[in-house]
Amino acid sequence: MRSLAWTLLLAFAFAMPWEYSLDLGPPLGNVARIVGLALILVAVPAVLQAGRLRTPGPLQWLVLVLYLWFCCTCFWTIDPAETFYRIRAYFQEMVVVWLVWEFAETPRDLRSLLRAYVAGSWVLAALTLANFSSPQAIAAGQYRFAAYGQDPNDVARFLDLGFPLAALLANSESRWPQRLLAAGYLPLGLVAVLLTASRGGFLAALVALTGCAAILVRGHAKAVLAILFASPALAASLWRAIPIATFARLATIPEQLRTGDLNQRINIWSAGWRAFLHAPLIGSGAGTFVRAAGTAPIDTAHNTALSILVGGGLCALFLAASIVTLAAYLAFNTGGALRLALAVSLLVWFVTSLVATVEESRTTWLLIAVIALAARLTEDQPTALAACFSKPYPRFAISPAPQPAG
Repeated sequence: MRSLAWTLLLAFAFAMPWEYSLDLGPPLGNVARIVGLALILVAVPAVLQAGRLRTPGPLQWLVLVLYLWFCCTCFWTIDPAETFYRIRAYFQEMVVVWLVWEFAETPRDLRSLLRAYVAGSWVLAALTLANFSSPQAIAAGQYRFAAYGQDPNDVARFLDLGFPLAALLANSESRWPQRLLAAGYLPLGLVAVLLTASRGGFLAALVALTGCAAILVRGHAKAVLAILFASPALAASLWRAIPIATFARLATIPEQLRTGDLNQRINIWSAGWRAFLHAPLIGSGAGTFVRAAGTAPIDTAHNTALSILVGGGLCALFLAASIVTLAAYLAFNTGGALRLALAVSLLVWFVTSLVATVEESRTTWLLIAVIALAARLTEDQPTALAACFSKPYPRFAISPAPQPAG
């Protein structure tokens, strides 16, 4: 049962980036939800069969307390239907923190999880390119592209999180198919992020790619220099292939930061702040931002901290901030390229959280779970972990000739 649960966990991580592109509708939902429910149904008997449950760490306890606090908001919520729906969704998203902690055992398992997410990011990038080349998009003069069923901003965010993980794998994989999977994602993912024309996603991509360069320089400095020399040719190709309107939207980033309203986000944040002041300590109920702030039904908070403040008040924000702070501490307690990759991933997550409500995303909790797992392996299996994510030795390296004695 545990082997089946582990297989489903990898499938869950693989499906997360492109989950909304395969949605079977109610009552089944999207592919990640289906795999996640199957995983839970297998995980419970697997734990019972083993007769043991891995002792939770501080991060798992904090996530549990945050979830229970959101459950408590059911008693005072201003929108019971939405809060009950959100509680169910939060369980399906946050449970991955426990599942990874329970079923991932070794550094190889950690690497397999990273491979699964990067492979899923490949699928998301390919689906975005497919939308870009579709006859319908060309005929409509479209300039923002995303995988079917996905929001362009979400697509960019999911792709950005894959960059540092792919760079880590490219720096440590010993077999060329896995290394090609990881290294090939970097240019493909960048093109897909540009096609989304997501301004926040583009800024996060710059952060991610800067971190990728730092990771790759540790083991492949010559390859990084080759990429830098090839960058002008790549930039010229992108300029010719991607619609001018897409670049024009990205070019408005400085103006939006200086004088703009960040695509009406300022108005939404102001309404959210007023809603927070009505119930500053305990919030208005999980998932009630739209109702409390009086914004349009299709709106979100476009800011993770504000969304948590309105829904769960200062108590929820304190718990969420504690989770992020502890995750950062655990990430920096790992070593080598793994520490850099996790730190960059967390920084990318933070940048995207400023303009998106990422506490509702499975990828957020997968990142938290991976960081907790890496910290545990750093303590329990430091030598194996370091070997798993170190630069591989050349397969046909020639050993130096032994020196004569004396």
